[in-house]
Amino acid sequence: MNTKKKIALFLIVAITALFSYSAFNGVELGGLKLSSMKEKIDLGLDLAGGVYVVLEAQTDESGESLRAKMEQTRAIVRQRVDSIGVAEPNIVIEGEKRLRVELAGVKDPQEAIEMIGKTALLEFKNPEGEVVVTGENIQNSAVAFQDTGMGEQPVVSIEFDSKGAELFREETARLVALPADQDKRISIVLDGSVISSPNVNSEISDGKAVIEGGFTVESATELSNLISAGALPLEMAEIQSSVIGPTLGLKALEKSVLAGGIGMLIIFLLMIALYRIPGVVASLCLTIYVLIVLNMMSGLGVKLTLPGIAALILSIGMAVDANIIIFERIKEEIKDGKTNRSALSSGFSRAITAVIDSNITTVIAGAVLYAFGTGPIKGFGVTLIIGLVASVFTAVFITKYILGVVVETEIGRSKSFFGA
Repeated sequence: MNTKKKIALFLIVAITALFSYSAFNGVELGGLKLSSMKEKIDLGLDLAGGVYVVLEAQTDESGESLRAKMEQTRAIVRQRVDSIGVAEPNIVIEGEKRLRVELAGVKDPQEAIEMIGKTALLEFKNPEGEVVVTGENIQNSAVAFQDTGMGEQPVVSIEFDSKGAELFREETARLVALPADQDKRISIVLDGSVISSPNVNSEISDGKAVIEGGFTVESATELSNLISAGALPLEMAEIQSSVIGPTLGLKALEKSVLAGGIGMLIIFLLMIALYRIPGVVASLCLTIYVLIVLNMMSGLGVKLTLPGIAALILSIGMAVDANIIIFERIKEEIKDGKTNRSALSSGFSRAITAVIDSNITTVIAGAVLYAFGTGPIKGFGVTLIIGLVASVFTAVFITKYILGVVVETEIGRSKSFFGA
């Protein structure tokens, strides 16, 4: 084995060891920082904890009209979620009428569920029950404080657009002109419930109004955010929801990592027992494979979920299968009297078709799961695809290269090199 190949092999082993260590602990080398996978990979809802809710539109509409309203609903829900400070929410339309919202790390899950699903149809009605203006006519909303005689109380200050301001001015002018014994109240109604019914004492011409309702700062802020985001174009009903505690998620992650680590160790021991030095090479390549998958997930922004961990473990099994198929083919070539170097070349050539074919069929299955699945099923599908692509890459290029280097050594030329 020439010096260049020795250096290349040493670098592969050293870099693999460095990245393996940094994957769990993180490393700083001068100005270079290698973050741990815990810092780099985002955890899904089932591991980080949080809440998910599935909403269904209560409508008979279909086709393009429904699709447009569902997209509008998703955009409004996104605004509402952003207003409560949730980072990287997952909001997707499922089928025609369903909206799935996943929020990780929410402090008050029940409040988040209630806020997401509210229609938030705000209406200002006159004493006859006629709608004067709606939330669509409001261009600004904020929390303010007003002296109510019992100290300063939080209220919601709103500002109408030009059309709303004119309609509101006309109605307040009409009410002020009514005889003193007639009802002059304007009811402020949210989703069919009256929040307050202030009495109109003068014409309001500046396009501004205040909503009082015995609010706390939190409830006033929530209402202001709902008004700012706007009303949902469809009535949405909650059909499914779940709250997952972060402790449960972390325990599941720890157990999954432990199980995966034990499984990898058993695989390494079996590969070494069956294939000797090539088994050591396979163990090294499987470690590289796992690092490639985790870095691909981090780079592509794929969240790690429990189904994703299952897909990762399944793809590791596929990677092991690829190595076994290749090694067994090489052993057959050696038994036919070929040298190790010649057997390596022909064995890879004949085995690689079976490896690629088996992975392609599984990739297709993963693509179907991703395309038509929902929530965790999508996560399983995308992690499986990433794992299989990395599996083929490590088998075709990395394993072949390292074995090609090793087979030129004295031990690599031995007939018992492959346990043949």
